[in-house]
Amino acid sequence: MDCKLLPISSFEQYANNWDALNTSGPNTPVLSCQFVKPLLKHFGTGKEQLVIFGELDKPIALSIITKDRFGSYISFQPSQAPIGLWVQDKSVSTTELLATLFKKLPFTTMVFGLTQQDPDLIERPTNIGRISTLDYIDTGRVSLDKSFDEYWAERGKNLRQNLNRQRNRLEREGVSRTLKTITNADQVRDAIIQYGELETAGWKSDQGTAMHIDNDQGKFYSDMLQQFCNANNGFIYQYFYDDELVATDLCIRNENQLIILKTTYNEEISTSSPAMLMRKESFVPIFEERKSKTIEFYGKVMNWHTKWTKEIRTMYHINYKRF
Repeated sequence: MDCKLLPISSFEQYANNWDALNTSGPNTPVLSCQFVKPLLKHFGTGKEQLVIFGELDKPIALSIITKDRFGSYISFQPSQAPIGLWVQDKSVSTTELLATLFKKLPFTTMVFGLTQQDPDLIERPTNIGRISTLDYIDTGRVSLDKSFDEYWAERGKNLRQNLNRQRNRLEREGVSRTLKTITNADQVRDAIIQYGELETAGWKSDQGTAMHIDNDQGKFYSDMLQQFCNANNGFIYQYFYDDELVATDLCIRNENQLIILKTTYNEEISTSSPAMLMRKESFVPIFEERKSKTIEFYGKVMNWHTKWTKEIRTMYHINYKRF
């Protein structure tokens, strides 16, 4: 096996190969070119490198890597990407690929890190020799293998009763609830503006991490979601109390996974949980349509996650060291 390191400007030439390896391998929307290209556009520096394993005309694996610090390289992964950018044929050994790549890195390299991998997509290697793995986070998913009614009946009594109480209270107060689903690419930019306004009003504004349409985050999500919507695989949920937007989800999917990328809500509302109410209503058509196999949260498991699912797995990093 051999590999070559090319400038990231070569990525477009191998975009079809990248998508083919993703489809036949991990098969996740966050490793599709519709996601990767906007990542490179808005968060890349131009110093990233494309790694091609195998023959140039028929790669068996591809990755995008970047220098981390002196003596260290890692897979390219801005915080907006839940998985390090690496796609491979299922029949190929990840350990062998890493060993091949390491030989091509500068002799001063002490470690290469393949970041935040999903054991459902790439099998976790055994810790042996130069390979070591490290737990990253536990994350949750919901399998779409039953009806919504069956799924909801399996949820805890507290969740079901709590949401019923919230809904009944809103009805007594005369507050109407509306779920809007945006799938038209032409409406994405305005939805991102609204998302940013809602997020900016919350705690993320104090930390300087809130999205708005003019920062890199806003531009990325607007660009990326427009591409997914044009392929009928992107959608934005908006939840309203009367005419006020109180919660919103940004989502993408393919036939394997539906991923909730980001959620924000009105943090000033204390008598109900707009995001939880939105989630219950949005799950109904997802279960009915069943266009994907799972709903993925791809975030660290919090207490509220465990109310929606018991399907938990551990994501991991891989380190390949010189010694």
